[in-house]
Amino acid sequence: MTTQQELVRFLEDRFACAQACTACARACVLRVGRTDPDATGHEALVRQKALWCAEVCDATCRMLAEHNLQDEPTLRLQTKWCLLVCLESAQLFDERPDAEAEAYARACRDCARACTEFLATLN
Repeated sequence: MTTQQELVRFLEDRFACAQACTACARACVLRVGRTDPDATGHEALVRQKALWCAEVCDATCRMLAEHNLQDEPTLRLQTKWCLLVCLESAQLFDERPDAEAEAYARACRDCARACTEFLATLN
């Protein structure tokens, strides 16, 4: 049986994760917008990963907002996927450090941390 305190923590962590996913998606979309669509090499990879990260974060946020429409295993899988994509994107942003890249990497890491905290409430 779940206590009232556990339920409150679950809802708070779920909301925090959804907010972090939104912030990360926004940061990644900004990164995509600042990259030449015809870029090649590393810049093309960064653009592709940023777009992918934005899509995964957006999908995760939408799933988290659907409260009772998803079962726990599906929610866990989506959140883990988001966490991994965010960490991968952060590492890629770190390869070319500048003020903007650091902000994008930080948004991705914040999202990964929020996903980790939310996953802990599912255990």
